[in-house]
Parts: sequence; C-alpha cells; structure tokens
Amino acid sequence: MGFVGGIWRVLRGRELVGEITIEDADFPWLGGHFTPGPAFAEVKPLFDRDLELMEEGRWDEWEEVYEEIRKAVSMAAPSGPVAEFLLHIEEDEAWFRWSAEPFEESRVR
Repeated sequence: MGFVGGIWRVLRGRELVGEITIEDADFPWLGGHFTPGPAFAEVKPLFDRDLELMEEGRWDEWEEVYEEIRKAVSMAAPSGPVAEFLLHIEEDEAWFRWSAEPFEESRVR
C-alpha cells in the first residue's frame, strides 16, 4: 500500500483538528505536512508539551500527557479510523505511527 500523498485526518469528536498530507513513509513512521483545522487550538498545548517532555527525556510525565492526547483526539487513515496511534505535531509538520489493532499495553496507568 502506498502512503505518500494520502491525507490522514486528526479529529476531536467530529471536529477537524487537522490533516496530514503524507510526504515520507519510513516504516513504522509516516510523516508529512500538517494543516491545522478549526479544533487544533484546543489541543495544541498538549502537542507542545508532548515535544517538550520528549526533548527533556521526562518519560513518566510524557506518558501522562500522551494519554491526554489519546483521549482528546482520534486519527483516520484515508480508508477509515485507526485503532491506535502515536502522533507528534510541530508547527506545520506531523509524524506518527499507527496500527489497525491496539498497541500492546505498556503505558503506566
């Protein structure tokens, strides 16, 4: 399946958070241009914090923030919703990995 050129959607309920036009497919990661939608402003602080904590290597706090992201947004491939994803957004770029099935549970609850 070719991913380059595909448009993936990030949603908050039925509201569009943004669209990612895939420019790079380097298994298991996909990446591309992020175009924010009307609901992006509501979740942008979570994505900013996600990057900050990753850069600082504060993994326990990162897991907590990422859990908030997972609760706040969903993703849809061109073919439909995905079960699980790990998404990062920085300015007009986004990169993610995804699965049709839930990831193995490794998060601290």
